[in-house]
Amino acid sequence: MDYKTLNEALRNNTSPITLEECCGQRFIGAGLSDKNITIHGVPGNALGAYLNGSTIVVHANAQDAVGDTMNEGKIIIHGNIGDAAGYAMRGGKIFVKGNAGYRAGIHMKSYKTKVPVMVIGGSAGSFLGEYQAGGVIIVLGLEEKNKNIIGFFPCTGMHGGKMFLRSECKDVKFPRQVTARLANESDMDELKTYLIEYCDLFGYNINEVLASPFTVVTPDSNNPYKQMYVEN
Repeated sequence: MDYKTLNEALRNNTSPITLEECCGQRFIGAGLSDKNITIHGVPGNALGAYLNGSTIVVHANAQDAVGDTMNEGKIIIHGNIGDAAGYAMRGGKIFVKGNAGYRAGIHMKSYKTKVPVMVIGGSAGSFLGEYQAGGVIIVLGLEEKNKNIIGFFPCTGMHGGKMFLRSECKDVKFPRQVTARLANESDMDELKTYLIEYCDLFGYNINEVLASPFTVVTPDSNNPYKQMYVEN
């Protein structure tokens, strides 16, 4: 079944839906509201693009642009995801058990009362949170041993939102327009609210996850984003 036929069937179905043997079909769940979709196999690019309140669960890996510009709902991935996950998302949640590719959370933003959240259980590639304008990105590195849990050039152009990294990030080079510091008690309380659901979904002990040090990254108001481009 090609992706156009598949997506038309999804739009016209009001019951919970299970897709078997999915193999690269693009745009699954694009723009859908009030649907529950379970996927066995690997969906193609732009899974849940413009999602508007549905829940999508994938019992495998997913490709690029998961949750592109999503507005509301949940996308739960029991494997890894490709590049540019959560591009410009302005609401909803993306939970990933495994790793994410390059540019996860690029241009993520908040919208009115909506605060998007993306939790990555493994590692994230380079340019994590590029131009982040809002929302929360969390990288846990749960399966990573003796390596950085994020790639090169994190937070490039970040001017809003917040990032939690389960690491002291001693070897990470952050850009000048952000502040990176160890999480305090208030930060950990906030973090716990995001991780309760994640740990329930994937079978982790939340106290064990929170027992490690976390680095919190936020924009630096004393060194704003515009100074990257404007001479004083």
